[in-house]
Amino acid sequence: MLPAGVSERRYWWAAVPIMKLELVSFKLCPFVQRAVITLLYRGMPHTITYVDLDDPPSWFTDISPFGKVPVMKVDGDAVLFESAVINEYIDEISPGSMQPAEPLLRALNRAWVEFGSACLMDHHNLLTAKDQAAFEEACEGLQEKLHRLEPLLQQPPYFNGSQLSLVDTAFAPLFMRLDIIAEINPAFSAEHFPRVAAWSDALLSLSCVQRSVVPEFKLLYEDFMRSKRGFLADRLVS
Repeated sequence: MLPAGVSERRYWWAAVPIMKLELVSFKLCPFVQRAVITLLYRGMPHTITYVDLDDPPSWFTDISPFGKVPVMKVDGDAVLFESAVINEYIDEISPGSMQPAEPLLRALNRAWVEFGSACLMDHHNLLTAKDQAAFEEACEGLQEKLHRLEPLLQQPPYFNGSQLSLVDTAFAPLFMRLDIIAEINPAFSAEHFPRVAAWSDALLSLSCVQRSVVPEFKLLYEDFMRSKRGFLADRLVS
């Protein structure tokens, strides 16, 4: 019997042979989280191995061309790297598609995934900003990008409308982190970005998003902020 609320299509892999997928991660990486969300949403059996990037094991440096995560081992031999590539592979080896069928729309979706990567870099600048001036500069960079997204979100709840896409799995980690930052500094309010805020709410309510991080994620994230000794760290409640 299937678990309550889970459809048969989530268990397509039970009747057919499937490759072994091992995602190599560290617990705070938003780029790894993109792949975990897609794996969970697509119902793909997988394992996750966590590494310490400050002291990585030699086997990791041997398989990761850039020395960073995510990397995904397929059947123990082939190694994929870069989150967008990994996500497209996950999508392609599972039934259906999280990408538009029309080539131009599919290409546009890929472009907005890359735009999401740039937003995550702005987020990193928020965490590492040493003073209010640097924080406000980082905010302006991210706010400008969110303003570009706002007019695109005309068919809720997701980026392409009713169907979850790889653009959504690319942005969900950003929204999870901004949701925590909002408790400290309300720099990205729904008043200024109502469509982006509604999109964020829709994604953060999904089980595959909520289960894509370790249970202690918020504590680890706040500890990471404190370790940067920046503007946001000074505003955290001890």
